[in-house]
Amino acid sequence: MEITKGSPFPLGAKIEDSGVNFSYVSKEANCGIVLFDKDTLQEKEKIPFPPLYMVGNVHFMHVCGISTENTAYCFYEKESYVTDSRGRAFCGGHVYGREEIWEKGARPALFMLQDYDWEGDVSPDVSYEESICYLIHVRGFTRHSSSKVKAKGTFAGLAEKISYLKELGVTTLELQPVYEFAEIEKRMISETPYIPAVMAQPADKVFTNYWGYTKGYYYSPKNSYAYVQDAVAEFKNMVKQLHKSGLEVVLQFYFTKDIQESEIAEILHYWVLEYHVDGFHLKGENIPAKMLANDPALAKTKLWYYDFPDGAQNGFLPGADGNGKRYLAEYRDVYCYDMRRFLKGDEGMLPAVMYHLRHNPSTCGQINYITNYDGFTLMDLVSYDRKHNESNGEDNKDGADYNASWNCGQEGKSRKKAVLALREKQIKNALLLLFLSQGTPLIFMGDEFGNSQGGNNNPYCQDNEITWLNWKNAESGRKILLFVKELTDIRKKHPVLRQEREVRLMDYGACGYPDASYHGAAPWKPDMSGCSRQLGVMYCGKYVRKDRAHCDDFFYIAYNLHWEPYEFALPKLPKDMRWELYTASDAVQEKQTDEVKEEEQKVIRLTGRCICVFISVSKKNGIGAKGKE
Repeated sequence: MEITKGSPFPLGAKIEDSGVNFSYVSKEANCGIVLFDKDTLQEKEKIPFPPLYMVGNVHFMHVCGISTENTAYCFYEKESYVTDSRGRAFCGGHVYGREEIWEKGARPALFMLQDYDWEGDVSPDVSYEESICYLIHVRGFTRHSSSKVKAKGTFAGLAEKISYLKELGVTTLELQPVYEFAEIEKRMISETPYIPAVMAQPADKVFTNYWGYTKGYYYSPKNSYAYVQDAVAEFKNMVKQLHKSGLEVVLQFYFTKDIQESEIAEILHYWVLEYHVDGFHLKGENIPAKMLANDPALAKTKLWYYDFPDGAQNGFLPGADGNGKRYLAEYRDVYCYDMRRFLKGDEGMLPAVMYHLRHNPSTCGQINYITNYDGFTLMDLVSYDRKHNESNGEDNKDGADYNASWNCGQEGKSRKKAVLALREKQIKNALLLLFLSQGTPLIFMGDEFGNSQGGNNNPYCQDNEITWLNWKNAESGRKILLFVKELTDIRKKHPVLRQEREVRLMDYGACGYPDASYHGAAPWKPDMSGCSRQLGVMYCGKYVRKDRAHCDDFFYIAYNLHWEPYEFALPKLPKDMRWELYTASDAVQEKQTDEVKEEEQKVIRLTGRCICVFISVSKKNGIGAKGKE
């Protein structure tokens, strides 16, 4: 083999026309690379870094004559073998949950070959106002036997469900960590992530790291999430198939505090260029949010974060009207907990609800969710007052104690018809709150048909039927599934429910109606008392166009989250229009009062804990909202 100077950057191993460039950071003078047979892992050669090829603590060299297709490598320092933290792919780890400890103490990396055919792949680039997001754990999504896919628990298995995702109406998939990480960990109980610290036990405990929120090999797709041994190709195939179907891919990345800001940017660049992903949900510590948001290479890449600082403008280029396409988005729990409290009937929630229903900044998207991976599923939110994490082995001390949940009268599973009916109605109410908010809705996998985790709100260590999506529930929860499909369809058909910018609550178009307005028992008069749990919201379709020829319709949404019935008086429409019921979570009674009959004032009576949606229809042709006479 021929060794020449090479280059100190990029770090790791990079195949070049004439060989491989190696670069490694170490304070040790005695360091280098070790080459192995890819199949047998037998050591082939040990090559030290020449002392002359060094800048600071960066050692580097260019090596010719390596058979990259048949060879794996790692670094060494003195007598210790070191895994390349920037490895693009790795040997082993193909069977999930099998702890593979190599005798050398490091994991050999594979050389990345640049021969994948993307076939002209292009990102769907879906705007936030048109997006409906769906959060997936790749393994849990199809691992259950009921998934009826060939490649269970893998990237290929997810791709087998594309037709289901399209039928559901989602546009954007958010994937929990899919980079290489150790799913078997040993640590003190007090060090377990995402749970309150508890008394340390005298000995370490073995955990299944099901979620993956730990330091990993950030450049490599996870081998055990692949049906075949080539995780790189399988992940690319999945992305390409999703894109062909118009579905975006957003990846969660959890960065530990020791990862440098410059490397975080490098990692994101790599996944955009190499894997064509459409965005990232940034999690962890020391996230350089402003730097990433202003990174030109990420200008058209979606970035989701808790809260971007002032001056973060990723991809936002002002147009003729002063607005541009948004790629940044806020992603935080405040919406989740406020809406949960309103859902279960807490007092004093109307100001927060009114804000969340309209909040949609013109320069930054808003990802709205009521449930997520770290908490109750939607079914468990209406079935449990308390967490039930006993199976996690932490004496039920882990996970959040406050969930803003309500069991609807019985803790856990129930056969009582009244309880089951109320739970179904509350799930529909939650979905209506989510889909009728002006931001971008996000659904946690399985919530669309009432999947349960048995009250476990922190299943970080559960690689079993607690976390695996049970597709049998798609049949038992068919009513909820059909309701979700109806809501995705309504949202797509009516841009007034998903506007490009935040509503102003003003008649700035001089059309006789504000773009949005609040109401109550009387039109234009919402009840803002502390004990009020009712709100009427009207959206004027004249401010939004469905197409070039037509404005959108008027919508009136009546929210009654009190346990008692409530009457709403709907505002008058233009003379050629009337209100028609579109959808509701429960029965709605319509009546005509004598006092306002001549004004054609519609008064509706909602049952307790009910949300209903009315749409304007033409009086002239008598065609209703759903195209029926």
